[in-house]
Amino acid sequence: MLFVAIDVMEGFMDVDAFRQTIKDIEEEIGRVMVGQRDIIRHTLICLVAGGNVLLEGVPGLGKTMLVRTISQTLSLKFNRIQFTPALMPADIVGTNIITEDAEGKKHFRFQPGPVFANLVLADEINRATPKTQSAMLEAMQEKTVTAGGETRELPRPFFVLATQNPLEMEGTYPLPEAQLDRFLFKLLVEFPGEDELARILALTTGALQPAVRQVADAEAILKMGVLAREVPVAERVTSLAVRVVLATHPESEYAPERVRKFVRYGASPRGGQALIAAGKVRALMEGRYNVAFEDIEELAYPALRHRFFLNFEGEAEGLTTDDLLTDILGFLKRN
Repeated sequence: MLFVAIDVMEGFMDVDAFRQTIKDIEEEIGRVMVGQRDIIRHTLICLVAGGNVLLEGVPGLGKTMLVRTISQTLSLKFNRIQFTPALMPADIVGTNIITEDAEGKKHFRFQPGPVFANLVLADEINRATPKTQSAMLEAMQEKTVTAGGETRELPRPFFVLATQNPLEMEGTYPLPEAQLDRFLFKLLVEFPGEDELARILALTTGALQPAVRQVADAEAILKMGVLAREVPVAERVTSLAVRVVLATHPESEYAPERVRKFVRYGASPRGGQALIAAGKVRALMEGRYNVAFEDIEELAYPALRHRFFLNFEGEAEGLTTDDLLTDILGFLKRN
């Protein structure tokens, strides 16, 4: 059985404990969230893998509730940042303020911003200016914040869940490719069906509101992340991940016809890193001790849909990157 010892934390976590913890977390979230099972699972994969999530969907689908419920289930500090055009970088990372001590002497003291939390919801991130959006880059990539010439560590685990509204085009600033690449997954939140919508109305308008209990803590999440990194990956599975990433490039020998015709440029190496890192977590969730082809195939959509871009002809045809990923996976299976 696969297990890992933790030098900086007491004890270890094995695969059985990993699966039970994930199951408990999903059950507690399911007490509050109706449907959206794949969104919940993929969000937890990113949390354990140490990545960040970009959620795209219309307002009112429970994105804020999802992050708040995860924080309660894991007893993690949660902050929500509402992005607006008037938001400044210092409003996110914090700033130095002047304070006065008992003797009347004045000193600079750093006032941490809302990014100093375990779970940060960056709501409608595409409504902020590029300057403010870039303030999140260091936090998301390095898990640190630099302010006043000093670099400060963020709490661990640190997880950003950013949302953007696909309908609100006026007054928005689309995320640049470099920042999109910082998100491990991009998840598309679909509108609920008839039965799910009826359950949501019954759950949210009744006298009794569901409550969740804490089933894990920050230390458990960190242990799970260390265990996941120990999962082995066979050479053939790594080769599949490499070919999937290369197939998003129109000049690649692995690219199917529509990719060659409609893609402007392909995914970066971070796409391959996302496939492998997330595949390790999913393998443990499924009770396996190694990454399988099915892990790469299922995770290709959330890991790569935001990392390669259509040209004008592709957009005019009404294609999506998901359509092309379906072509890629089918092409690689046939060849």
